Amino acid sequence: MVSEQFAKLWLRMQSDYQAYMERELAPDLTEVQLHALERILSMERAKPSDLISHLNISPAAISTLVDRMEKNEILVRQRDEYDRRIVWLVVTEKGRSQYERGIEIRKKYFVSRLGALSEHNQKLLVFLMGKIVPERTENGAANDSVRQVN
Repeated sequence: MVSEQFAKLWLRMQSDYQAYMERELAPDLTEVQLHALERILSMERAKPSDLISHLNISPAAISTLVDRMEKNEILVRQRDEYDRRIVWLVVTEKGRSQYERGIEIRKKYFVSRLGALSEHNQKLLVFLMGKIVPERTENGAANDSVRQVN
C-alpha cells in the first residue's frame, strides 16, 4: 500500500534530518531552540505562551527551554513596561547569530536532498507536499483535522 511506503520514507527522512540537525547545531543550539527563535523573530518579541502551540510542547517544557536559552544568552526576558505581569522573550545578538547559522544548516540539508531531483520535480514535490501538510492557524498551531478521502 502506498501509505505504508510513504510512512517508511517519511520516517526515514525525518530521522535523518533530526540526526543531521542535532549533529550540526551542537553544541550551541538545538532544533527546538531554532524553532523557538524562528517564532520569536517572526513576532519581534513573544510571550512564552506564544511558543506553546507553535512548538507543540507543554508549559513546563517551555519554561525549561526558555531557562536554557537565557542561560546560553540566546534570549532575554523583559518585563512589559506597562504590565509587569507580562514577560517578553527577546532574541539577543548571539541568538540572532545562532538563528542565522541554524537556518543555513537547515537550508544546506534540504538543498543536498533536493539536489537529487530536477528543478521541475522539486517544484512538483513542494506542490504535492502543500496538498497534504496541515495548514497552520493564525497562532501557529497545526490544523489537526484529517482530510476525508472519498
